[in-house]
Amino acid sequence: MLLVAPVHAKSPIAEVICEPTGRMHEKLSRQFGSQQTASGIRGPEQIMEVWTSERGDWTLVMTYATGTSCIVAMGENWNTHAKTDPARG
Repeated sequence: MLLVAPVHAKSPIAEVICEPTGRMHEKLSRQFGSQQTASGIRGPEQIMEVWTSERGDWTLVMTYATGTSCIVAMGENWNTHAKTDPARG
């Protein structure tokens, strides 16, 4: 009987969970080719950020007033859905 261990793909940022915000932003932009494309206030001390790359990879980052940022989700095939102006056709 042949037993095969499951193959697990390792995320390129699997080792990154939380970092000081400056370091997190540097890694996302320089190392992974991402840029911040959206953000919103989640609470008085939290900002949710969406970082995307031209390849379509995306990372959801929670930034805290304490100066720490944490990756809370990541994936691929990010698409931006722009609203169309009916007057422009």
